[in-house]
Amino acid sequence: MISVEPQIKVGICAGYEKVSVRFNGFFCVEGRLVSGVTNLWADEGKIRGFGEDGQQLFSGQQILAQPDEKSSTFSIADVTIGVNFHWERRRQETFRGDLRVLASADQKLIVINEIGLEEYLVSVIASEMSATAPLEFLKAHAVISRSWLAAMLREKKNKKLPLQPPGSQEKEIIRWYGREDHDMFDVCADDHCQRYQGLPETQAGKATEAVCSTRGLFLTHGDDICDARYHKACGGLTEDFATAWEDKKVPYLTSISDWGSDYPPLKTEGEAERWFSSSPPAYCNTTDPDTLQQILPSFDQETIDFFRWQVVYSRTELEVMIAEKTGRDLGTILDLIPLSRGPSGRISRLQILGRKASLIVGKELEIRRLLSQSHLLSSAFTVSAERDSAGVPLRFSLRGAGWGHGVGLCQIGAAVMAARGFDAPAILQHYFNGADLQQLY
Repeated sequence: MISVEPQIKVGICAGYEKVSVRFNGFFCVEGRLVSGVTNLWADEGKIRGFGEDGQQLFSGQQILAQPDEKSSTFSIADVTIGVNFHWERRRQETFRGDLRVLASADQKLIVINEIGLEEYLVSVIASEMSATAPLEFLKAHAVISRSWLAAMLREKKNKKLPLQPPGSQEKEIIRWYGREDHDMFDVCADDHCQRYQGLPETQAGKATEAVCSTRGLFLTHGDDICDARYHKACGGLTEDFATAWEDKKVPYLTSISDWGSDYPPLKTEGEAERWFSSSPPAYCNTTDPDTLQQILPSFDQETIDFFRWQVVYSRTELEVMIAEKTGRDLGTILDLIPLSRGPSGRISRLQILGRKASLIVGKELEIRRLLSQSHLLSSAFTVSAERDSAGVPLRFSLRGAGWGHGVGLCQIGAAVMAARGFDAPAILQHYFNGADLQQLY
């Protein structure tokens, strides 16, 4: 296992033709000190940096900017966050540590922040949730974010990446999305990996306290660091690992009730329909605006109906969306049929029945992407159709539960637990059954 704090490479953005950097304080770049605004772009195999006056400051095959003083930071303009999600937007973000800029084969820029794991975590836990959230929740989040990253780096080093199932390209699209597929850096800064949105704008001291008080503390199971997954809101039941990713059992990533008493797993369509139509007690079942304002980042507060939700599509709207996303003409969509669900009701295989052809789609994130212009909040939903006199659907209604893949820690549920007096070890034991806390450095 790990014994010293690692330095990590975080991909801030990629595919940009030009990047504007503001050096807040002095940085050493190519043997000279620079400060203020520098515009970077790739040109003839080199990266060139120009000041605001248009004068070239430096050039090289790649650029490494290192802070001359500990207090120096750098800001990147127009960083896209929430890529392809319904909260996608651009904003300026500020970082500590080293800045490295590479050029891709197509002469686009790749911006990387090289930083120690513990400093990285201060931003992560304040980006994933609000830094005003209860301290015990932030401490629990620091442990799982630290653990997930270490487990991911271990898998990359050992090259034990999950294999995608073969599937039939004609009749099935079954795929999942790992977080180990970055070549130029260790981890990206967006929801694909962990949100890393620069220095916290408020309550930075609280985020720092959460990280410092758990420094070197990991969630472990046996001789391994836990692959500690998490999501926004489970909807009352968390999900098994295999529903979202490869078909294997992970002992500490199994479905549990997000409450003080157990709820049974959903095994039939009738049970799923009754569950999604109800509002059972659960830690993540909260609509209190003061609570949500305290624990959620501002743009996440725009998503209100996350515990139970409903989406309605006309049949033609759905047909166009599916054709655009799959490149296939299934003809008139006649039905959406769940073929397999996990214990939280999240669908892992969905049949789309068309008049010309049918298609089976999985796993949960692929289903969410296919049935929305961005992403459905989750794949935990039932389907009902309003039909004409000939039985042809006019519109489809999806009634669902939860926000995210549902595996591991439920962020809103855990934050509510902390607000009710649970400490970080109790929160972690609730969501990661059988896992231990271990000090590794």
